[in-house]
Amino acid sequence: MLVLSFMVFAGAFAVAGMMIVSSIAPQWDRIVRLALGNVEPAFQPLRTLAVAERRIAVRRWASTTAPSSARRWNAAA
Repeated sequence: MLVLSFMVFAGAFAVAGMMIVSSIAPQWDRIVRLALGNVEPAFQPLRTLAVAERRIAVRRWASTTAPSSARRWNAAA
């Protein structure tokens, strides 16, 4: 009975250890960098979206032609 209980607890410990290792291993480089004091840049998805929308708006504005009344005023000047 002692051997069986040891095997059960050893197996549970092994599974728990593997789960911890499998969850930490992909982020190990990031964990070490943060532990050494290197701060990550903040993730700003809304700022990136705003820049992309502004770029799209400028491209649309640049691709449109001037209205005919504006061309007449420019030609008269």
